[in-house]
Amino acid sequence: MKKVIFLLLVIFSLVSCKDEADNATASSKDSTSTTDTMNYPYTIKDPDTWEPGDKKHTLNVLKALKAYENGNIEESVSYFGDSVRVRFDELDAKLSNDSLKAIFKQARARYKSIKVDMKDWESVKSKAKNEEYVSLWYKEVWEDNNGKKDSLSIMDDLKIENGKIVELDQKTRKFPKKKA
Repeated sequence: MKKVIFLLLVIFSLVSCKDEADNATASSKDSTSTTDTMNYPYTIKDPDTWEPGDKKHTLNVLKALKAYENGNIEESVSYFGDSVRVRFDELDAKLSNDSLKAIFKQARARYKSIKVDMKDWESVKSKAKNEEYVSLWYKEVWEDNNGKKDSLSIMDDLKIENGKIVELDQKTRKFPKKKA
């Protein structure tokens, strides 16, 4: 009799643990699907107003970067609008597509080779559907025409309008020098 009671207790215990695990999983799913108001320590005008964007925009942005990496400036700028706002270190300007092409050609001509090591990307659009961006995170490694190699960690935000890149905002971080 003691063995039967013990066996029933073990079965009851296992069943109740499974129910608790199922309830915890369901509770976890519910908490992520609700739109809880967050008490952020900073405030902005419109928090949490982004949703996944169009993957075609990501594809076009990646094609533009790949074309630049390969030295094909004509193809790269074909993904940009007629007028483009660029923000780089020490440059913040609105340029025509032709001016952008000239800057890209001049910059790319300094390098024998460029290699992009892509880490991640994301396409987002505002819930109001009035803004759309593709963000890229990557490491760029190059060899200049004198044989010197170097690299940067880069984060690009590219604004998309009517399927074209109309803004390129680039942030960079240099890697620490290796100790000899």
